[in-house]
Parts: sequence; C-alpha cells; structure tokens
Amino acid sequence: MHVESGEELSHLLDSEHARMCEAQLGMFRLIAEMDRCDGWRDAGARDLAHWLAMRYGISNWKAQRWIAAAHGLEGLPAIATALRSGELGPDKVVELTRLATPETEAELIRWARSVSSGAIRRRAERAERRSLDDVRSTEESRSCSWWFYDDGRRVCVTADLPASRGMTLIRAVNRGAERVPVMPGEEDEWGIDARRADALVALAAGGLARDPDSDRSTVVVHTSLQALAAGEGSEIEEGGIAHPETVHRLMCSGRVQLVIEDEAGNPVRIGRMRREPSPWMMRQLRHRDPGCRFPGCGTRSFANAHHVRWWSRGGPTDLDNLLLVCSFHHRLVHEYGWSIRLQPNGDAAWFRPDGSRYRLGPAPPLELAPAEDSAEAGDARQASWVAIRPGGWR
Repeated sequence: MHVESGEELSHLLDSEHARMCEAQLGMFRLIAEMDRCDGWRDAGARDLAHWLAMRYGISNWKAQRWIAAAHGLEGLPAIATALRSGELGPDKVVELTRLATPETEAELIRWARSVSSGAIRRRAERAERRSLDDVRSTEESRSCSWWFYDDGRRVCVTADLPASRGMTLIRAVNRGAERVPVMPGEEDEWGIDARRADALVALAAGGLARDPDSDRSTVVVHTSLQALAAGEGSEIEEGGIAHPETVHRLMCSGRVQLVIEDEAGNPVRIGRMRREPSPWMMRQLRHRDPGCRFPGCGTRSFANAHHVRWWSRGGPTDLDNLLLVCSFHHRLVHEYGWSIRLQPNGDAAWFRPDGSRYRLGPAPPLELAPAEDSAEAGDARQASWVAIRPGGWR
C-alpha cells in the first residue's frame, strides 16, 4: 500500500474538506426549502428539526442550528461563498449566522478565520443574552382566576404575580416549552403560546401525579351510554366538555375516572381508576424502552406508558400491552388518527391515518450513474451525477 507524505495527505484532506463544505452548503439550501414547503409533514415528526434528527441520526440541538443557519445563509452571500470554498467550515458558519448581517459579514469572516468555533459561539451567546434582558417586565399584584366559555369547551386562566414569583413561573413554563413536543400546525414562532400552554399543563399534571390524595387529584369524566354510542363529548367534573378522543388520551395518560350515567344522571358503571403501571412495572418498561417507541424518536422527556390496546377499551395494564411514547406521538395516536400494532417479535409497527405503514428514512440508497464531466469543473472528481430513484418510498 502506497503511503503519501504528510504534505500530500494534507492537500488531499484540504480537497475533501472543500468538497464536504460545498455539499453541506447544498444541504443547507435543501433544508431551507424543505422548511418552506413543509415537506416533513405526514412523516410522524413534530417539526423539521425532529424530522432531521430522526432521519439522519443527528441531535435535535444540531438540527435546530442547521435550520437556523440554512435560513440565515440566504441573506449572507459572502459567508455562503466562504463555506462553499472551504475557507470556513460548517461549525464556524453555523455560529456566524447567529451574529452576521449583510453589513458585518465580511468583517466577521476575517475575524472567524483566526478564532475557534467555540469563540464564535460564545460571542453569539453574549449578544443573545443582551437582547433577552431588554424584554423582561415586572408585575405588582398577586391573583389567579379562571372561567369557562364556548359552551364549556374552553377555559381561560389568568394570573397576576409579583415579579419575584412571576419569574419563577415564567422560567418554568419557558423551560418546559423548549422541551414540550410541538403539535402539527404549531411550528411557527406564533405557536410559542400554544407550547407554553402545553408546558403549563405538564407542570400541573406532574404535581397531581405526586399528590398522595388520589381522590382530590383525580379528574372525573361523566358521560352517558347514548353519548358513548354516538361518539359525543363528555363532561369533565367541575370543568367543561371534552371530545371522545381527548377523553381516551386522558384515560391513557392521566389519573382519570370514567362515570357512565343513564338518562337521569344516575351512575350505571364506575370505571377503573387504576390504569397507571406500578412502580416496578415502570422500571421494567423504561429498561425495555429507553425512549419513545416511535421509529427514530427515542425522546425521554414527556414520555408515558401507552396502552396499545387502550385501557378505556379493556386493555390490560401489563408489559405486553404497554409502550413508552412521548406526548407528541401519544397525541398522534389519540387525536390525529395514527395507530400502533405490536408484531410477534415485539416490534411496534406505526401506521398513518390512511392506513399506510410508516417506515423510517432515509430512503433506500439511490442508484448513481455518472453523467458527462462538467466542463466548468475541469476535474473528473467534480463530475455531476444523475440520481435514479427506485420505485417509491414513504
């Protein structure tokens, strides 16, 4: 085997580095286009970052940075050129897009050549902290109230708190909103309010789960035999109206008791309250399922035990009928029409609302056939390629 000198190897590595950077720029452009056309929808992902993380096996943190950089580069042509040529690597470029403007990018490129990507990241973080300080506000009074409207289908909660206590709530809600799964249609910046609402409910649910007084911390749902047969909404005790699929999800993941009544309102059947797996069973479940069982997800935050055969439909609370599922994919099952079937080998098969089997990407490898050499490149290794995709992949 021929061994090149260190200098020769350095030149070869430089060449491959430039090729990698050019390919990364191409990927950033495709990521931005994928975001604009919502091409990740209907693939079991809560947002584009989730899709990238599952499909290509990268961290959610990196996926978020790639998406931000992909959009940022569209207005930073000098930095895009520096990446294409390999003058700046992907890590430096990702951090620079957090800082640069069309007016400052040339100066930042010169600075970035001589510093580490960590130095660029720290400068970006300092700038972001200064902007956050400008938006903090204070509150002076302390109260909390709520009321139902829209015929009991919605509830409005308001709180007026001193700043010292209010910031505790705000930090907890914002921290939860960073981790709470984003539901379809709520991915844009305006959806942050919806994510904060989910985070507030998650905080409250966690407190109820730890409450030793099971009677006072149980949500009671009243319904009738006629409502069950017609698929109509059910009444939450001391609350509003819930859709049947929402009730099914609550019964699967919350401390809920179902009370079936006759036409006169007399209880006909009191549902089982104990749907939660025992502590030892949860230990076994978390050992078997280290994270959400949706293909490629693996999320451990907001993960609960899900009954494959729903508990509300007589499904047993045992390990053979339980999967660990994050709250996002739990909602896909109960309120977005997805379904799960357990295979004989214990694998979980997931199906879209149209009944088609969901399979994790990327798609099978493309058959690549070299086209004519690029006249502009002047190098056989820079030849263009024609992709021939085998028939269909979902």
